[in-house]
Amino acid sequence: MSFSEAVKSGFDHYVKFDGRAARPAFWWWYLFEILVVVGAYIVDAILDTGFFYFIAVIGLLLPTLSVAIRRLHDTDRTGWWILIGFVPLIGFIVLLIFYLEKSNPGDNKYGPDPQGGVSGSGVAAA
Repeated sequence: MSFSEAVKSGFDHYVKFDGRAARPAFWWWYLFEILVVVGAYIVDAILDTGFFYFIAVIGLLLPTLSVAIRRLHDTDRTGWWILIGFVPLIGFIVLLIFYLEKSNPGDNKYGPDPQGGVSGSGVAAA
């Protein structure tokens, strides 16, 4: 999945909390989010306001939450694991490990394989 496909998918499924998101889709979306938020922060620093940063964060909140939950589904975990992020430090580390894991190849209880039979390493599943 390319950067533009991941961004398009993130916005197309911005309130879809079921299904799965492969590892590339998650990380490309995360890069997009960082670029938008940093860009908004720079614009706000130039204009001496907090408006654009606030709009960027609020505007990307639901799509980011959706992609993160669908990524957890891709590792065959319930989306409720997202709540562990509220535990200081440990929660972030646990979620990072989950997000870095390879996708479970094939269909699971959350939906069909988003990579169409290709494992998270980019090698065809046996």
